[in-house]
Amino acid sequence: MDVTFEYFFQQIFSSPALLITSLLTLGVIFVNGWTDAPNAIATCITTRCMRPRPAILMSAVFNFLGVLIMTKINASVASTISNMVDFGNDTSTALLALSAALFSIVVYSTAASYFGIPTSESHSLIAGLTGAAIASGKGLAAVNGSEWIKVIYGLVLSLILGFAIGYAVCRLVVIICRRMNRQKTNRFFSYAQILGAACMSFMHGAQDGQKFIGVLFLGIAFSNGETSVAGAIIPVWLMILCSAVMGLGTSVGGEKIIRSVGMDMVKLEKYQGFSADMAASLCLLLSSVFGIPVSTTHTKTSAIMGVGASKRLSSINFSVVREMMLTWVFTFPGCGIISFLMTKLFLAIF
Repeated sequence: MDVTFEYFFQQIFSSPALLITSLLTLGVIFVNGWTDAPNAIATCITTRCMRPRPAILMSAVFNFLGVLIMTKINASVASTISNMVDFGNDTSTALLALSAALFSIVVYSTAASYFGIPTSESHSLIAGLTGAAIASGKGLAAVNGSEWIKVIYGLVLSLILGFAIGYAVCRLVVIICRRMNRQKTNRFFSYAQILGAACMSFMHGAQDGQKFIGVLFLGIAFSNGETSVAGAIIPVWLMILCSAVMGLGTSVGGEKIIRSVGMDMVKLEKYQGFSADMAASLCLLLSSVFGIPVSTTHTKTSAIMGVGASKRLSSINFSVVREMMLTWVFTFPGCGIISFLMTKLFLAIF
């Protein structure tokens, strides 16, 4: 399979479906960097360890590195996304269905925003790909159960494990520092939290960047006449392209999201912010190594809840938990159905 940049550049001008798929994928990556990446630095800013603009720029750099380095070392998440569904043997139909899936994500996200329904782009992507694959001709047989089950694992990891590790890390920090001078520990955690935010930004890129690399790589395979990407190696130029777009999106910032995650849910001290960042980073690292796609937003928020619970349960804003549950309830069937219908429409028109 030809995966050179020269071939890709030629194909996007000869294949409208690949051009649409590429533009939509890069657009979603940009929006993901803009709206999701600020979660990585929310606690660092709201505890006043860094000012918003330097923190956003730092996050952009580490998101770039996360996509590039982690995909080079371990592309398990990208492989899971690429192999989750089977679009069939007709690569022209498959590329059209992939375009419909990405278009459906935009439609669903816009509609959900209008009606105030919480969304997760990671879950929208998974649901969109699944709905499009089912509509492309093979029905439920298009779903690869052994890969899709990792999504269920991801739901558990992002909520239960994120909460548990957040609780455990915060308790451990309290035990270690209980006899130390409070002023000195605050100074230490001011710098430690910057490290935590950098780690969280890196792992955000590693998780979310890989998901969309997998989609774009699948589009390139279809344009080559290949029905899958099994055995193919993701080219470095594709990693650089996706990581640069995510880094650019992150640099735009998202101060409203920062306030929502870092301040509205749990009022954090510096050591708590550090604990939440390190706990979420560890959870995302484990997920990435085992190829489990998870929502970075849900992982971070569940880690923050675990940190809050280590002090007292009443410090948690449980409306955030409700929003996470609503995301799961609405996104998978909602985006999946829209993608199914959109794919049928695209196949009928084109």
